[in-house]
Amino acid sequence: MKLSDIVNALDLEVRTGKGELEKDVTRGYASDLMSDVMAHADEGDLWITLQIHQNIVAVAVMKTLAGIILVNNRQPQEDTIQKAEAENIPVMISGMPAFELAGKLYEMGLRGV
Repeated sequence: MKLSDIVNALDLEVRTGKGELEKDVTRGYASDLMSDVMAHADEGDLWITLQIHQNIVAVAVMKTLAGIILVNNRQPQEDTIQKAEAENIPVMISGMPAFELAGKLYEMGLRGV
């Protein structure tokens, strides 16, 4: 599934990485602990989190994630936006809570492990 399909279906606000929306998304991963994401997320995963600081971008780059969705209308910090743009990491915003968003992604056919 393409990241653009998810953005359109769930009406996500794309804050960074607009040129990277044709990336393939292989799985979903929901966690607010960066150490958990570093240990268990895989390349191509779409990360759901409420974290807004720039370290999320570093983790996404390190794990080669397809993108990051911030839940509950949380807005990334300015330095997060700058780092995500520099690294070409899509950061998107959803008004949904993490549980609801994960359910919608599951309904679309995206799975976890």
